[in-house]
Amino acid sequence: MPPPPYGLLRPPPSLPSGADGMRRYLAIALDCYLCLLAAGLLTRPYVHAAETGRAVVLTALPALALSFVNQVLLTAAVRGSAGKLIMGVRVVGLPDARRPGLGQLIRRWLYGLVRPPLQPWYWLRPRPARTGVPRPGVPRPTSGQPGNPQPVIPQPGIAQPERARPGSVADDDVAGLRQVRRRDLRTYRRSVAAHASA
Repeated sequence: MPPPPYGLLRPPPSLPSGADGMRRYLAIALDCYLCLLAAGLLTRPYVHAAETGRAVVLTALPALALSFVNQVLLTAAVRGSAGKLIMGVRVVGLPDARRPGLGQLIRRWLYGLVRPPLQPWYWLRPRPARTGVPRPGVPRPTSGQPGNPQPVIPQPGIAQPERARPGSVADDDVAGLRQVRRRDLRTYRRSVAAHASA
């Protein structure tokens, strides 16, 4: 009996890993800038005539509406907000890089609204003191070989740290979505099509 064709032996393609942090942060900054610029231009004629408290509300409500349109509706339509499209980042649903669902996008948008005001609480909460004693199960450099981590020896009763690797849960957000580079998504689609046709 002849061996199966080569294409059948290939493993299925792996999901693209998350886009790098700088690309994502620049996309967020662009989204914020474009949203506030558009809201300011829309409310400019009305803000000058209003007192301070009302001017803030007149600017904040259109900014929230534009943020929703940009982060939820535009991402549902074209897999990215304006800033993400400019930076070449696309949003995909997990586990199979499908188009993100509207519920996932709304959950992600609401989390993005709630998290920044809580950031100072995260910065001020008490953290464990940093002593010179390493925690059990955490790799540390071996003496004489800088950067060469010692193997982690599992110890009973102690949770082992999960290492972040490309494509791991560390790249994902709270709604089960991942931000990937457009080029990586295109390569992934081509490899899935080639794997399906083989």
